[in-house]
Amino acid sequence: MGRYVARRLLQMIPVFIGSTLLIFLMMYALPGDPVRAMMGDQAYDPTVVASIKKDLGLDQPILKQYADYMIGLVQGDFGTTIASKEPIADVIARVFPVTIRLTIFAFAFVSLVGIGLGIIAGLRPNSVRDRGLLGLTLVLVSMPSFVLGYLLQYLFAFQLGWMTPNVQDSTNMSELLLPAIVLASLSLAYVARLTRTSVAENLRADFMRTAVAKGLPRRRIIGVHLMRNSLIPVVTFLGIEIGNLMTGAIVTEGIFNVQGVGREIFEALQRREGATVVGIASLMVLIYLAASLIVDLLYAVLDPRIRYA
Repeated sequence: MGRYVARRLLQMIPVFIGSTLLIFLMMYALPGDPVRAMMGDQAYDPTVVASIKKDLGLDQPILKQYADYMIGLVQGDFGTTIASKEPIADVIARVFPVTIRLTIFAFAFVSLVGIGLGIIAGLRPNSVRDRGLLGLTLVLVSMPSFVLGYLLQYLFAFQLGWMTPNVQDSTNMSELLLPAIVLASLSLAYVARLTRTSVAENLRADFMRTAVAKGLPRRRIIGVHLMRNSLIPVVTFLGIEIGNLMTGAIVTEGIFNVQGVGREIFEALQRREGATVVGIASLMVLIYLAASLIVDLLYAVLDPRIRYA
């Protein structure tokens, strides 16, 4: 197991370098000059612009800029914003905890409700509740998140008055409930359908017939034999969804005025602040890689037949 983890960590290095290089090239290939965008429509002195670019290293070749960025990143320096000269590490420390709380809330909702609905439908395939789950998931998949967000905001905030339309305090979990449900809606549909399909298939497996023939209690048959095998593809999907939920929060945070990573990326793109986007995206890549490793290690827990050398 230890050698497998070490090998995977070494494999992450070229993946991280390639991903961050691609993001870096995309951000700095955006049209427009970030220094000029900072100055707005006012008259400017070309020598002042050139001086600012030199201070920020923007006058260097693109690969030299990337190399300097990676050297600073290894030392914990994500760079500085162009407009306010604020360290990007401070920006991440301010907005990242908000998105983490929203993501954890949405992930818990997806895991509990999605897997629960999938199990209920999978145990009785082609039943009324199975068809009901199919209809619900089709609605969630076909409805854009911004439409669902505005509908729930209108219903629960403006009509019923149960919740505030915008998040005023990001540390208050009750205010994050509605944004978390909107953020989790699409993932919930996929998890529910994936769990239902996996449970329905494993009900017909040989090991299930063997467990029933041995006279084991129904709770043990479902809770141990059925679920441990059925959750392997679900865990794979959930591991990837951790990163998708964080990056997919841009629309949700905009609707509910959540001051998180998604909103910061959106505003940085408007300002052409490539350094901010690259810094946040680099952290997202690390989260994706860590989640992928954790998912692979969980396989051995769910299925004893899986061993890592």
